[in-house]
Amino acid sequence: MSLVPTLVDCEKIQEIQRAEGLANILAIGTATPSNFFYQSDYPDYYFRLTNSEHMVNLKQKFIRICDKTLIKKRHFFFTEEILKENPNICEYMAPSLNARHDLVVTELPKLGMEAATIAIEEWGLPKSKITHLIFCTTSCVDMPGADYYLTKLLELSPSVKRFMMYHQACCGGGMAIPLAKDLCENNKGSRVLVVCAEITAILFHGPNENDLDSLVGQALFSNGASAIIMGSDPDLSMEHSIFEIVTTSQTILPNTEKLLTIHLREAGLTFKLHKDIPKVISENIEDVLLHAFSPLGISDWNSLFWIVHPGGRAILDLVEQKLKLTEEKFRASRHVLSEYGNLASASVLFVIEEMRKKSIKEGKSTNGEGLDWGVLLGFGPGLTVETIVLLRSLPVSTPLSLAS
Repeated sequence: MSLVPTLVDCEKIQEIQRAEGLANILAIGTATPSNFFYQSDYPDYYFRLTNSEHMVNLKQKFIRICDKTLIKKRHFFFTEEILKENPNICEYMAPSLNARHDLVVTELPKLGMEAATIAIEEWGLPKSKITHLIFCTTSCVDMPGADYYLTKLLELSPSVKRFMMYHQACCGGGMAIPLAKDLCENNKGSRVLVVCAEITAILFHGPNENDLDSLVGQALFSNGASAIIMGSDPDLSMEHSIFEIVTTSQTILPNTEKLLTIHLREAGLTFKLHKDIPKVISENIEDVLLHAFSPLGISDWNSLFWIVHPGGRAILDLVEQKLKLTEEKFRASRHVLSEYGNLASASVLFVIEEMRKKSIKEGKSTNGEGLDWGVLLGFGPGLTVETIVLLRSLPVSTPLSLAS
C-alpha cells in the first residue's frame, strides 16, 4: 500500500489548514516615549542643541515650516542628555550610524513591547495562542532583529513564526496588515501579532541651508509604536472583532520613483521629498479607490469611514479636496498628526485606535463612526499606495460577512 499522499489528499490537507472567514482586528495598542516637545518650542530646542543658532534666517524658515504642519506635539526617544553624549548625531551629515544603531536596537523592541502588551491585555487570551509575529520598522537593521528580541521580551513561544519588515517607511503599517491577513486566512486558528515601532533617531540631522528636505523631516517625524492582534473566525465568546478586513491592494503610481527617496548612509537615513508628492497622490487617488471599490459597487466616498496615513497636512488637504470629502472624514488622521506627528509605519494603527476611541465616545453603534464600509490608505516610497478595504466595522455582538 502506497504511503505517498494523493493529489486529493493534499488538497484536503490544504483545505483543512485554511480559515473559513475573513481576517479581523481583535485588539489594538499604542505607546510613545515619555519625552515630548510642543511643536512651538521645538525650533529653539533643535537649533540650540545642534549648535546652529547662528543660522538665524534658516531658523526662521524652520519656524514657518513647523507652524504649517498643524502638529501640536511630538514624542522622541532622544533626550538632550543622549544627544550631548553623541554630538556627531547632531552635526549635519557627520558619520554617526554606529552611535545611532547602538542606541536604537536595544530600545526599539522595548517600545514595541509597550504597545504589544496593551494589545494583548485587551485581547484577553494567553500569549501562548499567538502563532505569528510581524515586526515593522525603518529605524534600524540588526540581526537577530527586533522581532527576535520582542519575542523574548514578551515571552512568546519559541516556535512563533516571525516576519521582520525593514525600511518600508510610512507605508509599512499598510503593508504589514495584508501580510497578516494572508497568514490569518491561510492558517486556521492562527493569531498574528503585528507591531510597528519607530525611533526616528536614524534620520535626525542638524540643519543645512542646502538641504531643506531634511529640515521638513525634522519638523514632521516622531517616535512611537503600535500593535494589533489579528485572526480569522474569532471566538466571540472570548474575542471581540473590532474590524473585518475585506480586501487589500498595492499600487505603484507611475513615474514617481524619484519623488520620495530614502538612503542609508554613514550619517544615518537621508531623504528627498519632492514638493509635488501631495499633488501626485491626490491626482491618482480616485483611480486607486475605484479599482478597490468598484467590485463592491461603492463610489460614494463620503459613505466610507477613512483611516489615512497622516504623512503631512498637504496630503490630507489635497486628497480631501480631490474626493470632495466632508470635513469630518479625516478627523482621526488629523488628530493623530496633531498630537503625535508623522510616526511612519506606526501611524495608521494610531489612526485606527483614534477612530475607535471617537466611535466609543460618541456612542456609535459600530467602530467606524457609524458606517459599515471604510478604507485604509498608506503612502510611501515608490510612490506606493496601500489600499485596504477595511475594514467593514462590526457591531459588538454581530459578525458581518460580505454577503450581509
